[in-house]
Amino acid sequence: MSAATKTTNKITIMPVTRVEGHGKVTILLDGKNKVKQARLHIVEFRGFERFIQGRPYWEVPVLVQRLCGICPVSHHLAAAKAMDRIVGVDQLTPTAEKMRRLMHYGQFFQSHALHFFHLCSPDLLFGFDADPAIRNVIGVAAKFPDLAVQGVMMRKYGQEIILRTAGKKIHGTGAIPGGINKNLSIEERDFLLKDLDQMVKWSHGALKIAKDYTLDNLQTVAPFGSFDSNHLSLIRSDGAMDLYHGNLRAIDAQGSKIFDQVDYGNYLDYIAEEVRPWSYMKFPFIKSIGPENGWYRVGPLARINTADFIDTPEADAALKEFRSATGNKTCNLTMAYHWTRMIELLHAIEKIKALLHDPDLQGTDLLVKGERREEGVGLVEAPRGTLFHHYRVNKDDQVVMANLIVSTTNNNEPMNRAVQKVAQDHISGKPEITEGLLNHVEVAIRAYDPCLSCATHALGKMPLMVELIDCEGNVLDRKSRG
Repeated sequence: MSAATKTTNKITIMPVTRVEGHGKVTILLDGKNKVKQARLHIVEFRGFERFIQGRPYWEVPVLVQRLCGICPVSHHLAAAKAMDRIVGVDQLTPTAEKMRRLMHYGQFFQSHALHFFHLCSPDLLFGFDADPAIRNVIGVAAKFPDLAVQGVMMRKYGQEIILRTAGKKIHGTGAIPGGINKNLSIEERDFLLKDLDQMVKWSHGALKIAKDYTLDNLQTVAPFGSFDSNHLSLIRSDGAMDLYHGNLRAIDAQGSKIFDQVDYGNYLDYIAEEVRPWSYMKFPFIKSIGPENGWYRVGPLARINTADFIDTPEADAALKEFRSATGNKTCNLTMAYHWTRMIELLHAIEKIKALLHDPDLQGTDLLVKGERREEGVGLVEAPRGTLFHHYRVNKDDQVVMANLIVSTTNNNEPMNRAVQKVAQDHISGKPEITEGLLNHVEVAIRAYDPCLSCATHALGKMPLMVELIDCEGNVLDRKSRG
């Protein structure tokens, strides 16, 4: 064997662009440019599970949302739900529950619009191999100004909802242990109703773009970064999609239930996590299956797969159309995340419409108190997937344990598999590795709309290994910690 065939070449994509947070991809090639290994590395670390320890529990819903400026509402509400349990509250008042839900759907609406119009649309509109000088949001604004305006205005509308329910557009304080600290005034309601019909119309338009793109390009979309997987989400007791509350359901790649209607307070009986030395992001898996095959996907694709139906009529009709197009089987196509995300966008605006016409939002009964507890688990479906917050509090009201399994963390193994699959299918063996080919890898990551800042947490000691490898692939030195 010649020296050329022994040589290991390394390609690094850093940073991964058009995602929230910092990450990199490494691809190892042999002397014939065949992919030997491809990995998504999370290279930043945020130790919220450690440094909130010792803080009073009532600060937690405000503190933990500093994890992120893109999806703070999700952390705010998951932590608030956990703290509801700490203060002994199992059922909020109607006003508190509906105000939190309105906040939550506003978050979904703005986040899904941001991702679709600003982060992934350049790939869909211009092509994966397009000139990077135009394959960006500025290029979209130049060639498709109406779409760019829609994206901005839809995100603005969601942020206006958050402002009026949480008190601030980013890092609000609306949800507190046991309830909320404000209702929605008539003036605030009327302000939000003013643009509602336009938002519904634009949501239908965005859904059509995503659907048409998927169906028109099905031959290339279907295999792109796709693989069979398990799927997990919250589900309502009647099987409906519920983005704010419910029990856990997990299904396999064929749609058979692995577990169903599990009280999320008992998540540790069903979900475990492991760490690997090359990433600051944990790898969750279903305990009954084990780490090798028990990993799963979360987010829009998983929620569409696990739900029996959607309880808003237009989104449910879109769900039926999606399932008809995919043979009424569990869909494991990675690029279908875009279509399912826009079904959820429509669902969110339908929910917003119903809530804005609900007089309970003007109620004055905002808070409930109960018998103090020491432990609480709170779950919501964040835009990117199922979000776990788990806390223990001592008799002095101080947090003594925190465990967060963030949406993107749940998708860690699937994203790595998507990177590996795309690298094998589109890069392996190519005589020249172009920027467009490398962008294919990023396209697969973007399909999950990852929030890498949110997901960088540790379990126990942080293992870290550094290897020095020569051009022949030989390990010259290795240092490890943890």
